[in-house]
Parts: sequence; C-alpha cells; structure tokens
Amino acid sequence: MDPILDGIQIPPSVAPVRPQGTPVQIPPTVGPGFRDVLREQVAPAGQPLKISAHAAQRLQSRNITLSSDDLDRMNQMADKAAAKGSKQSLFMMGNTAMVVSIKNRVVITAVDSDSMKENVFTNIDSAAIIK
Repeated sequence: MDPILDGIQIPPSVAPVRPQGTPVQIPPTVGPGFRDVLREQVAPAGQPLKISAHAAQRLQSRNITLSSDDLDRMNQMADKAAAKGSKQSLFMMGNTAMVVSIKNRVVITAVDSDSMKENVFTNIDSAAIIK
C-alpha cells in the first residue's frame, strides 16, 4: 500500500506496516529472553541456602549453632520444598524453628524452643520437619 494517496502524504505512524492478513514475523531475541531473566531472579534449586543478617543475629543471640551437616539437610529439604512449589517454609529441626524463603534460598529467621512457645508463624505455605 502506498503511503501517498491522492497527493496527500500519510505520516509514517499512520501508514500500514504490513498488508492486512499477513502474519507478524517476530525476529529472534538478541540477548537473554524474559524467561532467562526471570530464572536469574529466582534462586535455582541446589543453590546453598544463605542466612540473612536477621537470622544470623537470632542464631547468635539464642546460642543456636548449625553444623555443616545441619546445613546440608536444610538444603536438601529446601530442594524438596521447591519441587512441591513452596515459596516460604517453616523448618523444624531439633529444638529450632526457622522460616526459610524457598524462592530466594534464604533463612529469614530462627527461633529456639523457649521463644517458640505460644508463637504464631505467619507468611508460610509449608512446614518441614528435619531429623
């Protein structure tokens, strides 16, 4: 279609780009696509859990120590929780409860058995008991 009709020039923003009925050809993306960028924003399964500054402070103030074996078991449980679609989970391990962001692979807070009494945990969608 000619953008000039009856001697009047149609501005490019109004001129048709392609004939009507012709399918749009989408060029291949250059660089990472939306899906790739999204995957980078969400920590992948298998990535080790991080401990937030808040959780580290709680662990220290409540004299809670986590061994490398404890961290390994927590990582395995985080992988299981992620596989089931969990986003935020309560991990019960011995006399310690921890709220873990499965999506971001971060331990958010930790509570010992004394602080756990009559406590309500909110913003979780799953719970896991780790032996």
